[in-house]
Amino acid sequence: MSNSRHNADNNQELFMELDLGAIRTFLAVVDDGHFTEAAARVGMSQQAVSKRIAKLEGDLGVPLLIRSRTGVRPTTDGEAFLPHARALISLADQAAAMLRARRRPLRVDVLGRDSASIDMVRAFYEDSDVDVDIVVSRGAVPRVSALTGGSVDAAFGRTTGALPPGIARVPACLEPIPILVGRRHRLARRKRVRMEELSGLTAWMPGNAGDSEWADYYRLLSAEFGVQIDSSGPFFGRDHIMERVAASPDLITFGNKRQYPVSPDVVEITITDPMPVYPWFLMWHEANRHPSLPLLIAHIKDRYRPFAGPGRWLPDPDRSLFPADPEPAL
Repeated sequence: MSNSRHNADNNQELFMELDLGAIRTFLAVVDDGHFTEAAARVGMSQQAVSKRIAKLEGDLGVPLLIRSRTGVRPTTDGEAFLPHARALISLADQAAAMLRARRRPLRVDVLGRDSASIDMVRAFYEDSDVDVDIVVSRGAVPRVSALTGGSVDAAFGRTTGALPPGIARVPACLEPIPILVGRRHRLARRKRVRMEELSGLTAWMPGNAGDSEWADYYRLLSAEFGVQIDSSGPFFGRDHIMERVAASPDLITFGNKRQYPVSPDVVEITITDPMPVYPWFLMWHEANRHPSLPLLIAHIKDRYRPFAGPGRWLPDPDRSLFPADPEPAL
């Protein structure tokens, strides 16, 4: 066997025998500058730390540390080994984190616990054996950051336009939007009302943040059908909205009774011709490797029903993303 082949085999054997625990201890000693502080950090006795360092030096065949009365510092070889030691520990920590992530519950951002997204996640949970953690964000910016950073695995919401790099999406559902009115309202005895009949009415929706994806939806609805969206006033909670709507002969609000506290003085009315529907996407980061994520994506794809044409209304920016059913052949 040639000397080069012999040396390569020896090097391979050497690196296979390196103890990550000893390397982590070496880094603690270098960072703290004293064996005593390093021992406290790694939760070992000072004698055990010294033994680990001695073994690592023996495995590498060079001294790594210079001991003195003032503390400890790396030798020249120790300085040369230091960046590689940090890289080894970083890779080991990343590998362990990846495996832990594969065992943890699937984290899904539903945007709100009273919307169609929570029903979709619940159906997925009940149809599978996947453990799920529910997360509630405040909209597009934190949601995308969470997907990119890996703090959530999937998220529901409305998005239009180009997506940030790495983010993928599929249509999830189209949620019908009714109105809520007080019993004194002229429409209160109706079960259904045509969209054109809402023109000129005011929908009171405090808390509709100006830059949120849902506020943008209602701005587009207002522009097309003449329904006034009033987002004025502080948001004191949904009980307060129901009290105001119940007491008013004029106000309406968009939403359903699942989203708002049940009130005997408020009725829910279906909107028709067309029925407004809120578009929900499921989004995820393409680099996410959680083993349950493909199951959720497949579940959502299988249950999605396309946009049903002229009977429903979507804003123009959403229509191309939620194509209608094809016209039946004659």
